Amino acid sequence: MQSLKDRTYAIEAAFLSPYACKSKNTLGRDREEEPCAMRTEFQRDRDRIIYCKSFRRLKNKTQVFFSPEGDHYITRLTHTLDVSQIARSIARALSLNEDLAEAIALGHDLGHTPFGHSGERILDKLVPTGFKHNVQSVRVVEVLEKDGNGLNLTKEVRDGILHHPKSGTPATLEGKCVSYADRVAYINHDLDDAIRAGILTENDVPKDVRAILGNTSRERINTAISSIYRNSAGKNSVSMERETEQASERLREFMFERVYFSPTAKGEEEKAERMLTETYSYFIKNPDKLPESFLKLLDKFSKEQVVCDYLSSMTDRYAVYTFNKIFVPKGWTFIDESN
Repeated sequence: MQSLKDRTYAIEAAFLSPYACKSKNTLGRDREEEPCAMRTEFQRDRDRIIYCKSFRRLKNKTQVFFSPEGDHYITRLTHTLDVSQIARSIARALSLNEDLAEAIALGHDLGHTPFGHSGERILDKLVPTGFKHNVQSVRVVEVLEKDGNGLNLTKEVRDGILHHPKSGTPATLEGKCVSYADRVAYINHDLDDAIRAGILTENDVPKDVRAILGNTSRERINTAISSIYRNSAGKNSVSMERETEQASERLREFMFERVYFSPTAKGEEEKAERMLTETYSYFIKNPDKLPESFLKLLDKFSKEQVVCDYLSSMTDRYAVYTFNKIFVPKGWTFIDESN
């Protein structure tokens, strides 16, 4: 009887685009492993990411607004799920490998800092070698997960994670799907959050942008996916139509001006910078205070790198807790001696 994995191979060979990255042709892992009888290597990568600790912590990491109290604001986890859904939709439309696109999407932000992109900018200033969340995401899956052993993911998934930013050059079309999906997702759900927070209204979005992309997130996401399909179907490339791309870039610039770099956002960033700077300096001076799992890394990596690993792994709430534990005096319980 044909195994489930072999059946998947046969389906991919029959129905995927000639430009798709077939699971059977993976470049493999750095460390050889016994293959799974049921799952392809990309499916195994997806499962490893979903069940790792870094993925679970994404639920308490900021997307835009620091530790929002409302139940419906986007977190780094819900952003990741959005990116995964959009990337799979693009990959399906173009007959590419959905499993590979999904694995890359689920892992693309594992190395993100607390306090969103503000945290990334802060660590980039603090760490001598600089900080980029895509590079840190690769470090998470190669080194930090599983007590320093990493997840041993395939080369294609790690490449897609590393090159998912707009400036990146993914080696696979599935990686390019994730790069577009990331931009489409964060622009639209960050806009939704800004409207929910009362910072913007839908009518504040430039009229020429709305005329091309649509008036709601649903419409704009559909416009983006449809544009990529029309411009990329049957080709060895993934790209948007020029008009849609330009309108998306104008919307992105609008968000940076009105939301990401707004006085409200920058004011909170100043607080986060003081907190992360003091915490970073404390552990640089006192590396013996690092948790045991990070202490072990000091045998292989610089003190600055390991402290960066620890801080970037924190959720928003844990970063605040750690700062308070180190720097905020505890209250005293006084005994009433008047009796």
